[in-house]
Amino acid sequence: MDRLEIALLSFPVLLGMIFLRVPIGLAMLICGIVGTGLVAGWVPILASLKSLTYDVLSNHSLSIIPMFLLMGQFATKGGISRALFRAAAAFLGHRKGGVAMAAVGACAGFGAICGSSLATAATMAQVALPEMRRYGYSGALATGTLAAGGTLGILIPPSIVLVIYAILAEQNIVKMFIAAFVPGLLAAIGFMLVIAIYVRTVPTAATAGERVPARERLRALVEICPVALIFALVIGGIYVGWFTPTEAAAIGAAGTGLLAMRSGGLDWKGLADALLATAVSTAMIYFIVFGAQVFNTFLAFTQLPQFTADWVAASGLSPWLVLTLILFAYLVFGCVMDSLSMILLTVPIFFPLIMTLDFGMSPEETAIWFGILVLIVVELGLVTPPVGMNIFIINSMARDVPMTATYRGVLPFLGAELVRVALLTAVPWIVLFLPRAMG
Repeated sequence: MDRLEIALLSFPVLLGMIFLRVPIGLAMLICGIVGTGLVAGWVPILASLKSLTYDVLSNHSLSIIPMFLLMGQFATKGGISRALFRAAAAFLGHRKGGVAMAAVGACAGFGAICGSSLATAATMAQVALPEMRRYGYSGALATGTLAAGGTLGILIPPSIVLVIYAILAEQNIVKMFIAAFVPGLLAAIGFMLVIAIYVRTVPTAATAGERVPARERLRALVEICPVALIFALVIGGIYVGWFTPTEAAAIGAAGTGLLAMRSGGLDWKGLADALLATAVSTAMIYFIVFGAQVFNTFLAFTQLPQFTADWVAASGLSPWLVLTLILFAYLVFGCVMDSLSMILLTVPIFFPLIMTLDFGMSPEETAIWFGILVLIVVELGLVTPPVGMNIFIINSMARDVPMTATYRGVLPFLGAELVRVALLTAVPWIVLFLPRAMG
């Protein structure tokens, strides 16, 4: 076999290992080492491993990840999710479907602190699911709302996956965060519109809660003011240049930790648990990053990315058709892989290809726009039946709801997401106007 055949064969082998429950980082590491050994010999791969480990894990940009993970741990233990849900429910809960809308709003707020879709879905389910069931929400609407709302954690800044994409694509993390803000807001608004339409189409799916007095609404707002201040300090500080993203993440983690201690939700044992969970998650992510780097080194030896780019350029295919095919591939991969692994595995192949195509934008704008589109489609993979990760998490926490009901409940939200992808693809200005304003 020549090197291109070996490169193409590595993908089914990699997917087969994933289906056999081999950890994704280890699967990519094994495929990368064996593939490079077959293509370039065993001496080059052994020589590169001694330096590649240090080069990958000493990357200063990756230090932002443990800070944001720690920030999410503190937010979870400090009861911030409950405060956000109470505030949203105080203003929306009296409407039909309002408790579900409040859950979406709380997911958006918690995602801005947590940065992880799976953590957002699991945490908000503990808070919002009992309330929705208390008000007689159908299992389909309740679980579908929380599965979809959880995806907001991957896009609304700060986002760990967005940081990884920025590092791989060599883009400014600050501009990526700013570009993600409006699409994330559109997602939250779109989900609320879906709920409003759903409860009118299926009147028995939800009821209205009690109207909260103005004094209690004010109290709920005051409770979340510290959370809003932390978010404004982190994102605003990055935007105006007060801190680097890493410094902002450290400040956000410290602020969230102090807030959790003040609320009484974080004691010394909770602090130790948060640090341990952060260390475990960081090690897992770093190992996946390292495995992906070894696998991408193997692909570079085979010249598969360059061959793909040259083939597409010579084929005369429309750039928009190529983009559509790539986004569809992400949608399919998202059904079987987690978002981080998918980004690490595919961006080194697809990104050079996209950068050879002409979309009428500068290279930097194309990279930012493509990154946001990729993250949105990765979100879709998290809630796409039959194997969306968020669907499994939410359904496991609502054991009385059949999986088929959760599938039915999430389908309208998938429709809203597809509309958003089409809108942002057709009108890149929605993604780019804030980064352009930064200059």
